[in-house]
Amino acid sequence: MIRVLVADDQAMVRTGFGMIIGAQPDMEVVGEAADGVAAVEVARRLRPDVVLLDIRMPRLDGLEALRLLAGPGVAEPVRVVVVTTFDLDEYVHSALRNGACGFLLKDSGPALLVEAVRAAVSGDALISPSITVRLLEHLSPPAPARDDAGLSPRELDVVKLAARGLTNAEIAAQLFIAVGTVKTHLASVQMKLGARNRVEIAAWAWERRLVG
Repeated sequence: MIRVLVADDQAMVRTGFGMIIGAQPDMEVVGEAADGVAAVEVARRLRPDVVLLDIRMPRLDGLEALRLLAGPGVAEPVRVVVVTTFDLDEYVHSALRNGACGFLLKDSGPALLVEAVRAAVSGDALISPSITVRLLEHLSPPAPARDDAGLSPRELDVVKLAARGLTNAEIAAQLFIAVGTVKTHLASVQMKLGARNRVEIAAWAWERRLVG
């Protein structure tokens, strides 16, 4: 079973997410939290497979809670999917930099929520399609470095498509290679960049304006 913790200050949201997760035959909600401090405490105690984390919460906001659970330097990071009403660029930038395994808007729908949980468990990441390109494009710094970090031309091809939000299957079809080959390339890229997930790979590509 995929064990999920739901952290949101609105009881109705926690209930709704709980119903969606509970309806899946291989998922269960193992805990809830109504504020950021509780989210960190419960996540550390229960060690769920995935934490669904709101941003605006009392006592400790979700981005700081994310940093404590999955940020740089955390010895045993927890997989966190940020689920919020607010698609502000600074929010997604902070989430990406602090180890989020996904960034969803609350109106994304049940199917995408479930998909994001599965992606996080498999080591992948998912961002709401409606904001993927817009938000990542805005991460570009004023004067980006166009270094390739030692990536091969084929790895760069895969990265560029991943940064546009394509799935592994879609990347494979575009490049006429096997899905397994795509996964191999992404694993190599992740190691070379020191990225922890697909979202950080996409952010790296957009920051260097490798995707136009």
